[in-house]
Amino acid sequence: MAKLIVLDRTGSETILDGQPGLSIMEIVRQAGFDEMLALCGGCCSCATCHVHVDEAFLEALPAISEDENDLLDGSEHRQSNSRLSCQIRFSDELNGLKVRIVGDL
Repeated sequence: MAKLIVLDRTGSETILDGQPGLSIMEIVRQAGFDEMLALCGGCCSCATCHVHVDEAFLEALPAISEDENDLLDGSEHRQSNSRLSCQIRFSDELNGLKVRIVGDL
């Protein structure tokens, strides 16, 4: 099974089995990461599932939508590798993807 590497806010790393078809947000929440609030449940209407994505994987991800871009614009933690984890569907091609939880509050 493909692996997803998650860094929490303290920098602690956890390796998860990623189920293809689920969003990164769903995988992280199901693993018990309470610091990813995901208040909107994956509707792309908040930024509480904000992550920084390993730069090596950015080109493998789907293009950022206008709605996602607008939400991230409101984050003081936005970087060039910022994404909303609810908008990234995990797949075997993303094996080894590393994300750091930002989860704007």
